[in-house]
Amino acid sequence: MTMTHEATETIRRTTRAPLGLVWVKGTQHVLSLGLEKALGAGAHVHKGHEGPKAEAPSAVIYFPDGVDDMEEVGQEVGRIRAQAPDAAILVFAPTPNLRLARGALKAGASGLIHAGMPPEQILRALSVALRGGVVLPRALLRLWVDEQRPPDLGALLSARQREILELLAERLSNAEIAGRLFLSESTVKQHLSAAYKALGAKNRTEAAALLRGRGWRDVTEGCHPREMPRSSPPIRRR
Repeated sequence: MTMTHEATETIRRTTRAPLGLVWVKGTQHVLSLGLEKALGAGAHVHKGHEGPKAEAPSAVIYFPDGVDDMEEVGQEVGRIRAQAPDAAILVFAPTPNLRLARGALKAGASGLIHAGMPPEQILRALSVALRGGVVLPRALLRLWVDEQRPPDLGALLSARQREILELLAERLSNAEIAGRLFLSESTVKQHLSAAYKALGAKNRTEAAALLRGRGWRDVTEGCHPREMPRSSPPIRRR
């Protein structure tokens, strides 16, 4: 049986390139040369703005012209998806870029790789993308996790601010807190105002909502902010 030239070429590529045909799309020539070298024998590389004609690519590695225009990145990922609907799409950047990685994933890409990754990591990332996985370099993954982790609200406050909020949690009024800590009431108000600003809260009700989920006691449960119940009279120095 005689095979066509296209069929012969496809078999040759598949045999020599287990990751298939990878379309490298972009204008950054120096970086694309380094990427082609990194892919080595793992993939057959097609470079250019236009996709390959004879064979559908298994993956597309896209070089954005700029890393700040997320709208353009999203639109280009969409255009690539229309041209190569079954291909895994990875965005390539000069350095790890969390904002670009977020934009790429939001647009439907499989993730991001960068020029600082060694060849074996790039091949592994491409293999993960071809299996339908999400690709993020470890450094970016750590940044992403840290970004999603709620802040330690206690660390945002001074020792005195935490002390006052703890007394507020005991449902003491500003006057009672002033008496307990031997401060003026205006000083207590100043500390509370600074604490609200640090927490991004407008008042003690919002501060309570933030602190309640961080192991702090509720400072307003069952009380109106201006009708905090009083405890026993404060002890004052004579």
